[in-house]
Amino acid sequence: MGEAYVMEMTETGGPDVLVRTPRDPRAPGPGDILVKQTAIGLNYIDTYHRAGLYPVSLPFIPGAEGAGIVEAIGDDVDDFAVGDRVCYMGNGTYASDYTGPATGAFKLPQGLGEEEAVAVLLKGLTAWMLLFEVRRAAPGDTALIWAPVGGVGSVLVPWASALGVEVIAVTSSADKAERAKALGAQHVILSSDDVAAQVRALTGGAGVDVSYDSVGKSSARASLDSLKPRGWWVTYGNASGPVEPLAPTELVIRGSLNMTRPSLFSFLDTDAARRAAASALFGALRSGTIKPYIGQRFVLDQVGDAHRAIEGGKTIGSTVLIP
Repeated sequence: MGEAYVMEMTETGGPDVLVRTPRDPRAPGPGDILVKQTAIGLNYIDTYHRAGLYPVSLPFIPGAEGAGIVEAIGDDVDDFAVGDRVCYMGNGTYASDYTGPATGAFKLPQGLGEEEAVAVLLKGLTAWMLLFEVRRAAPGDTALIWAPVGGVGSVLVPWASALGVEVIAVTSSADKAERAKALGAQHVILSSDDVAAQVRALTGGAGVDVSYDSVGKSSARASLDSLKPRGWWVTYGNASGPVEPLAPTELVIRGSLNMTRPSLFSFLDTDAARRAAASALFGALRSGTIKPYIGQRFVLDQVGDAHRAIEGGKTIGSTVLIP
């Protein structure tokens, strides 16, 4: 076994601020588990922490999800045992080992590998939040989904389609458009086109019920202009930068639109909510409604390259980091 280590940042900035640092894992306290990690998820929010868009206390270890084998448990942990395969949400998962609350962990169902688990955990729970909690999707809805072949999009598109939603996807290239169609999108628009005009043409001038927008600054206006009266703009990411301030009158003049900026953990604030969300996610996996899609893997101590790839729009599906 190699030395235990973390990928730590002592300042904000570009990918090079993430530095491999030897660090023994913390022994599990009451309610904790210690896991030897075998796979770690990469999420766009990791780049926000690294760059300083979302302020953090320094020094800081990024990462919000992982999977591996339980090596030790703390007092008052009854649901897990040494040797269990688990995935989990937590803080500071850019590490060879992870110690954190057992309340954020889930035993892996038989047949689901650790890499596949981190490929869908936070991204799949985000899709669950968007479809069932923020605004419940219903058969006959029309939805505009940005970045349909990214980590969240590659789960959101097939899940929405399975619920009877007509999906109009917006992506950046012909290759990604083909992938979006394979995932279940009924229509695909290139982001270089006049997106709102294309949406109006596809919907007979009506617009869509909801826009699931993870792009942010560069997509905001097109999302707003694509909605039908009383439609929903769900802005949940900032891949192109933060959305510029918006006057409430912009919502009024387009027909009493609804705007929301949800955060997943606001919907996972109790143990019951976490269990219900995981049950829905694992059920969708078990039924084949959604499938893990790992587009690329990086060794953890080369995570800077992974950040460059995701920020440069060069990733498809989920990215997995291997300690």
